[in-house]
Parts: sequence; C-alpha cells; structure tokens
Amino acid sequence: QTLVSPKVSGMVIQLNIAEGRRVKKGDVLAVLESTDYAADYERAKANARLAREKLRELENGNRPEEILQAEAELREAEALLPQLEADYQRTLELRKKNSATQQELERAESQYKAQVQRVERLKQAWRLMQLGPRIERIEVARAELAQAEAEVLKAEWRLGNCTIRAPISGTILKKNAEEGNIVNPVAFNGSFSLCEMADLSDLEVDLNIQERDIARVRVGQKCRVRAEAFPERVYDGYVDRLMPIADRAKGALPVRVKIAVPPEEEGVYLRPEMGAIVTFLNQTRAAEAAAAEGPTPQAAAAGVATAPSADL
Repeated sequence: QTLVSPKVSGMVIQLNIAEGRRVKKGDVLAVLESTDYAADYERAKANARLAREKLRELENGNRPEEILQAEAELREAEALLPQLEADYQRTLELRKKNSATQQELERAESQYKAQVQRVERLKQAWRLMQLGPRIERIEVARAELAQAEAEVLKAEWRLGNCTIRAPISGTILKKNAEEGNIVNPVAFNGSFSLCEMADLSDLEVDLNIQERDIARVRVGQKCRVRAEAFPERVYDGYVDRLMPIADRAKGALPVRVKIAVPPEEEGVYLRPEMGAIVTFLNQTRAAEAAAAEGPTPQAAAAGVATAPSADL
C-alpha cells in the first residue's frame, strides 16, 4: 500500500479522489492552493535576473565613456591646481609683508592642499576605471547568481508539487482528506496525507508457516490461493520469499506468496486484508519452465502445507 502525501503544505482546492477509483501513474489526484508558492517563484526569478545583470556588468567592465569622464575630471582638477598654488604663494608673500591676514593665508593654503589631494584621488579613480572590477568581486557575483538560480529551482519545485499526482497505477483504498482541508506532510496531528492506494494486480499473501513444515517450502514453489470469501475461485501463485527472521511466539516463519491476478478481476475478489487459504504444490516455477521446453512430466499435486489464516 502506498500512502500518498503532498511534499508541500497547503489547502486542498481540488480533489479527484474516491474510494475504489482506479488511476494511472501521473493522474492528478489533488491540487493545493499555490498563491504563495507562485509569488515565491516569481520573486526568485527576479532575484536571479538581478544577480545575472550584476555579474554581466562586472564582466563587461567600465564603458569607454565612463573612463573618458574620469579622465576629464582629473584634467579639470589638474588645471585648477597651478592657480591655487599661485594664490597660496602670493598670499604667503603678502603675509610676510603684513599685507594679508593670517586667516587669508590659512584659507589659501587649505584650498591648495585640498586640490592636491583631489587630483591624487581622481588619478587613482581613473586608474581603477582602466583596470576594471576586481576578480574577487566577479567571483562573488557568480556565487550570488548560483545561489539565486538554486532558489529558483527550489521555488519551482515547491510550486510544481502543489499538483499531487498518482505515484503508481492502482486503486484508491482510503480517502484521508476533503476539499478545504489544510494538509501538512510533517504534521503529527491533523491531515498529513490525501489517500492510500495500492496496485491490486500485484498482490501477495502474508502467511506464517510452522517451523516443522518450513523445510518443505522453497522460493519459487507453486501455490494455489483461494480467498475465504470466494472459495470457489482459485488463483495461481508462487513463493516469492521467505522472511529472514522467525516469529518465536508463534514458532513460525513468515512467508510471502505472490498471486497472479487476471486484469479483469483486479480488485474484485482479492482485496487487501482479506483472509486466504494457500496450498503449496511440489512443483516449482523453474521446473515448470524446464518442462515446457521438453517432455511434460507428471507433477505431483500433493499439498505440502495449508495456511488458512493467511492475509492478502
């Protein structure tokens, strides 16, 4: 049996589930409200686009016009420097003759030195414009872009999981939610699943064989299976596996018998949790295949063991 649960939480706005309904793998079982997830997806795409443009800007470097602008600002500052220097020297001479105040001298000196520093700053800025952005900044932008693209994938995955599809082809066994319910796959209380389903064409009988009889049971051994509710209907089966651990309290070993169910009888006579009677035959599937290739031997049909308390 398969418990169908959504991978994201949300309110059920559409439900296509009914007990006994047969569905194919990929059929839509339910749809969750997706407003928040759609907004997260669009926001993630916008962030990724922003990070992509930032990286492209750094990789392309500065435009020629921007470099020329930085150079022009430098030349302008350099052109003003001689005049300010001359003003400062003139004020200094006048101060020596007491023709200028100390305040005028300090102002001229401050303007000259500030212009010297401005010229140096513009030189460095022009040089940086020519060199372009640092490799480290480009790598940071690439990492931010990768992070943004990962967020897009995550948001897209969450949005896509608002549509719950059948994981297998099978039959709905139990309905666990209704439209309007809020389902949460990690909740301990409340709705955490939508339904239970199973492939009723792939049935096994779960039975216990007493330890005194287990030596006469082997993997591949042919069986006959009859449901207790429909004893007149007999199905072919074979021992699929013997479980690796015994039940000490029962003194028995669990055995699984796989049943061949015709497509037209799927879910009609044999259903999960029904009681069944299993008769074990002497012939194995391998022997039957070998017999089909050569002369047909007379296979003994003596029952080895019967399990009236087996469950499907």
